[in-house]
Amino acid sequence: MATGSHFQLLSAPHVAALCLVFLVPVLLSVAARRGGERVTTVICVTFAAVMFANEAGHWVYRLLDAGVDEFVRRHLPLHICGIAVLALVVTLVFRNRYTFEIVYFWGLAGTFNALLTPQLEVGFPEYRFFQYFIGHGGIVAGAVFAVWGLRMRPTLASLARAFGLLLVLTITLLVVNPLLGSNYMFLQQPPDSASPFFFAPWPYYIPVLAGIGLLFFGVLLAPFAIADRWRRRRGR
Repeated sequence: MATGSHFQLLSAPHVAALCLVFLVPVLLSVAARRGGERVTTVICVTFAAVMFANEAGHWVYRLLDAGVDEFVRRHLPLHICGIAVLALVVTLVFRNRYTFEIVYFWGLAGTFNALLTPQLEVGFPEYRFFQYFIGHGGIVAGAVFAVWGLRMRPTLASLARAFGLLLVLTITLLVVNPLLGSNYMFLQQPPDSASPFFFAPWPYYIPVLAGIGLLFFGVLLAPFAIADRWRRRRGR
């Protein structure tokens, strides 16, 4: 069992949090489809407000706990998950398809792994436990809700844009990390977690992760590509 001072993988609180990640978007999608545009807007704005408040609260907590220098080196929103949270807020409020691409591909391919193998020191019921799973779980739940509840969908072009932006961010952080003494996107050393994807030594795991990420992006696009092809064949 996870305690208030130690996180344990697949403990009861961890499994409960994972279940909520999938239950919440289902319930929100049903409510949005049945309630119409007004209900959908309320859901989107409320969801966005919760996500932004959770992220902003984390910034304040880290600033007070670690100071400015440590905050800049470790807690700026320059990890995939930090960027995806902000992209989700914009997606929910403005129904923006470009930020949706970031949430869908980055969130489901990258953040989902962070939910399964968290880099988290404390367990339930510590503040960081709730903050972590609201932030990371909210990204995955938001991506699913955007597809089911808002009827947004990825395309091959959106996959290319999302992967291209990820490469640009990676190259940028390969320069920025040594300057700041930081490890954003874990490009300087692997995270202290049970993730199976950091099996190669540094720096070789970087191109390996890029290849795995592109593969996951393709898997995430596949259901939509197959559905489109099936509809085209039926329309002949």
